[in-house]
Amino acid sequence: MEVEQYLAELGITLPNVSKPVASYVPAVCGGKLLFVSGQLCTVSGELKYKGKVGRNVSLEDAYEAAKASTINSLAVIKKVLGSLDRVKRIVKVVGFVNSDPNFTEQHKVINGASDLLVKIFGDKGHHARSAVGVTALPFDASVEVELVVEIE
Repeated sequence: MEVEQYLAELGITLPNVSKPVASYVPAVCGGKLLFVSGQLCTVSGELKYKGKVGRNVSLEDAYEAAKASTINSLAVIKKVLGSLDRVKRIVKVVGFVNSDPNFTEQHKVINGASDLLVKIFGDKGHHARSAVGVTALPFDASVEVELVVEIE
């Protein structure tokens, strides 16, 4: 429970995992890898930071949206594994940013996810990453994050 104790010290509470809104499951294990489905930026069950980054969502709010999406991903990991202490390494982060056509700082948005994972997991949190601008996300979310995690 070390990771979860550290989250509590940081003031981070993992939410309940939402039921999927389409035909998928929150996560799938494949050998020693856990693939976490894309998580949106919900806080207390409410979608936050709706809209296009660079138009009606600021870079700063989008960074926070990436953090919220990552916290939701951690909640899925805990539900599937029973403990975040079973995370051996964060392997990959894929971040999707609902972007205005002229917005080109997706990498700074997804730093919200990356910075949080490194803060929580230290060296085990360093990962490969993609930060992709898209024309739309479900429910007009500004950010969606998916993770690939090596587990023990």
